[in-house]
Amino acid sequence: MDPQDLEPRHRPQPPKNLDVMSIGELEDYVAGLQAEIERARAMIASKQDHRSSAEQLFKS
Repeated sequence: MDPQDLEPRHRPQPPKNLDVMSIGELEDYVAGLQAEIERARAMIASKQDHRSSAEQLFKS
């Protein structure tokens, strides 16, 4: 067995160093994070709708 097989495939990313970012870069960074949050919320809503539809189908 290769020791790399035991390593996690997705290592957590270390937090970005915000000290070196300008105000504009920080604003862009925040906007990108907000867009990703909205994308995740949309996926949650979609999955909840799917679940609700499936529950209604099996209750009938």
